[in-house]
Amino acid sequence: MQVLINFGIVIASVAFMEFVAWWSHKYVMHGWGWGWHRDHHEPHNNTFEKNDLYAIVGSAISISLFVIGAWLWEPATWMGVGVMIYGIIYTLIHDGLVHQRYFRWVPKSGYAKRLVQAHKLHHATIGKEGGVSFGFIVAEDPVKLKQELKRQREAGIAVVRDSVGAS
Repeated sequence: MQVLINFGIVIASVAFMEFVAWWSHKYVMHGWGWGWHRDHHEPHNNTFEKNDLYAIVGSAISISLFVIGAWLWEPATWMGVGVMIYGIIYTLIHDGLVHQRYFRWVPKSGYAKRLVQAHKLHHATIGKEGGVSFGFIVAEDPVKLKQELKRQREAGIAVVRDSVGAS
């Protein structure tokens, strides 16, 4: 029974991390943490970005949970496993699939294509204001995202690149 409980904690932690990632992306990375995130939205030829420092923050959270689990409260270990798994998923989807930092594959259909489209639409804004699709695993319908970008452009909330087709 304990194995099922631990497995449930891991799955719940992975799911909760999508909310944490969405919130921190929208309110930290596109807010007071823009200094680290800015270069991720601008063209460059660097292997690493300041934005990669956020991976260190995520790792520190996971490691902290492992330490708490080892010394104080055992379920925190399984939360740390969930945070680590989310980090691996994020790295494969965001850095690998979407930005092709580790491998080259452009999905032609299905959910992988939708993930890529949603994140490309996230990068359609210039600067930190406005924007869409702040999550990393849950990808909204690209048609709805384009409509929202159009609304933001018309309301003066965001500057949207012309190539998006949101006009």
